[in-house]
Amino acid sequence: MGEFNRMTVVAAAEVISDSYSHSEIDVLEVQWEIEDRGGGNSKSARVVSLSKAAIQGGHTVYTESGQVSLERAVIEKALANWSTAKDATSWQKLKAGLRFDGFEIIEPAEVDDMWGKRVPRAPATLVRMLPSYAPGLDMREAGNEVIELLKKHSLTTAEGHLSRAMSAFQRGEWSGANGALRNFLESYFNEIADLLKCDPTLDSRQKRDFLGAGLTPPFLLADYNEWHPGGQKSPFVQALMSRMHPHGGHPGLSEEEDATFRLQINLVTARLFLRRLDRGPY
Repeated sequence: MGEFNRMTVVAAAEVISDSYSHSEIDVLEVQWEIEDRGGGNSKSARVVSLSKAAIQGGHTVYTESGQVSLERAVIEKALANWSTAKDATSWQKLKAGLRFDGFEIIEPAEVDDMWGKRVPRAPATLVRMLPSYAPGLDMREAGNEVIELLKKHSLTTAEGHLSRAMSAFQRGEWSGANGALRNFLESYFNEIADLLKCDPTLDSRQKRDFLGAGLTPPFLLADYNEWHPGGQKSPFVQALMSRMHPHGGHPGLSEEEDATFRLQINLVTARLFLRRLDRGPY
């Protein structure tokens, strides 16, 4: 698995296609030694060939920042043109994809040049949102494992909600992603309860109570404050449910940043509970 997901790489190739002429992209392909895998008569064809070359990988290439993988070279070249691409759909896709890969784009402040035109003070930079050495924090790995476990246990409703959430997130549709994540969180607990022989006519709250008190051993652990009778002690699961159902936006908070947080915490949480289901015994 590469450092970046396919959507991220394709979005970067689209930014490059939007920002450079055919001849300039020809020069890049020669510099990166992929002229035999590049080319194309249209910009969309250039996007396809450049994306395929980056995803296939291979040798490292020389860039202004040193020797890097081809896919990182493509990402860095796209970042170099952030000031002209920042309003494009491809730029929003690139930012969303990089967030899912665990990176954040730092866009530098713009200043007025001598003609009064707004220009960037410096190129955009790429930083990790979380330490690369910390185990279990890779969002792509978490997402892949969650999907595998959902499929394994036939939690099809939850799988559908997660798929819609991730697709909306990658398109930069933050409200849509948040709504689908709320449904995902609720539905996988409901489906786990049904799988463990809960009365299917119970509502979602009653099914979570079943997971906390209706099984031996319990699925939701009161000792870990995951669940508590009557909802006392602000148990984790109920607190997360509440966090996923806020009333309106809040001034000063980034909708994009909040959507990223919700995706991350939901993937890590779902992985914990789906691993528990997979281990049993139930």
